[in-house]
Amino acid sequence: MKPRAFKALSWTAAVIVLSCGRVDALAAPTGVQTSPLASSPDEGSWKAGRAMNDIQQLLLFTPRSMGRRGHAQTVHYIEQQLLAAKNTKIEFQQWQAVGDDARRFAMTNIVARLDPANPNRVIVGTHYDSIVTAYADQKDPTAPMPGANNSASGVALLLETVRALGRKPSLQVGVDFVFFDGEEGIRSLGAGDPNWAAVGSPYFASHLRDLYPARLPQSGAIFDMVCFKNLRLHPEPSSLESAHAEVQKFWQIGEQVAPTVFVSDPKQYPISDDHTALIAAGVPSFLVIDFDYAPWFNTTQDTIGKCSSKSLQVVGRTLLRYLHANR
Repeated sequence: MKPRAFKALSWTAAVIVLSCGRVDALAAPTGVQTSPLASSPDEGSWKAGRAMNDIQQLLLFTPRSMGRRGHAQTVHYIEQQLLAAKNTKIEFQQWQAVGDDARRFAMTNIVARLDPANPNRVIVGTHYDSIVTAYADQKDPTAPMPGANNSASGVALLLETVRALGRKPSLQVGVDFVFFDGEEGIRSLGAGDPNWAAVGSPYFASHLRDLYPARLPQSGAIFDMVCFKNLRLHPEPSSLESAHAEVQKFWQIGEQVAPTVFVSDPKQYPISDDHTALIAAGVPSFLVIDFDYAPWFNTTQDTIGKCSSKSLQVVGRTLLRYLHANR
């Protein structure tokens, strides 16, 4: 992901407008109750300990960047965890991406389809690739970047949500859990690459009709960097512009679960992530991220010690409620 703060005057103006109206933007009208859940989630089925174990296992494959052994190991791990859950149809999008030096990378997006026959669908996504080196580390910028928060936390969140939904989920919508490849860009440097652009989500967006021949998904929710101990989640500006109603729904549910984590004030700058390609393709989408992760962001210190099972559980249970609120 990469912040787009103040790249252009028009974006600056847009951010100022969003920030000025931040309280009213997400608050429900006076006297109006938030929509009841369409079905009842079993929140106790979402186990933070299992999610933390996912992070620990993924860190064994570091670096999980394109072209590295750990990348293939990560794909295999995700597939095995999904197969064990026995409640989704697993599909793979596979292609080759060409780097700046003409090197070819084998790419894989993983799509786990819950209730694939349901025409009313939502996307829940994250990326599984990691930064190849800890370029922001002042002591050892060439060392591998563990990516416990930036990469593994989103994978753990999705895997545990699949498990928690069980073999007979009571949702009124079908869910496509998408594990995107190449979010950190063709150089696997994320924000450290001045020419950064995601790889996997644009490919997915350009092939939407392969998965959705009749109707596009009604919304998309992307998760990134969601395990930090001091987690604070603000609505992201481009998400508000694309999917205001979905952001409002998610944050109102989140405030019920953990009011100190979900903050209604929007971020002061837009962030490019995997939701960006979905928005451009016509799928209203939003990003859930805590980008304020200094001084550990993309350093050797992005370790599991910075993660909290409580933070993961807060986001996981909010996601469960959100999915059960969809019709």
